[in-house]
Amino acid sequence: QVRLVESGGGLVQTGGSLRLSCAASGRDISSYTMAWFRQAPGKERTFLAGVNPRSHSEYYADSVKGRFTIATDNAKNTVYLQMNGLKPEDTALYFCAVDENRASSGVRSTARLYEYWGQGTQVTVSS
Repeated sequence: QVRLVESGGGLVQTGGSLRLSCAASGRDISSYTMAWFRQAPGKERTFLAGVNPRSHSEYYADSVKGRFTIATDNAKNTVYLQMNGLKPEDTALYFCAVDENRASSGVRSTARLYEYWGQGTQVTVSS
């Protein structure tokens, strides 16, 4: 079992920055694909960014490319999401997730393929 705990959300003005953290326990996540998703009220959970340590590759949704950066700290068993240039449309509940499939060399963007999820952290961007 893997337990994920997100933190770092909050209220920020348009153009501001936040860094989200996702601390994992119960398993060493350094060999697993990690990803960030978000979900706004009444909308589906959507992929934002993911990192595959086996291929050293990162993937980003077009909506956040150039503004968000995913990073991992294996010593802390933690994955981060640095978010810059925030917009009101970035307002959502943000989740991190673990993909247990270690056969893939890429990053899967479908939420239902991820086995473990945190409880989420709220990000609100005011205009």
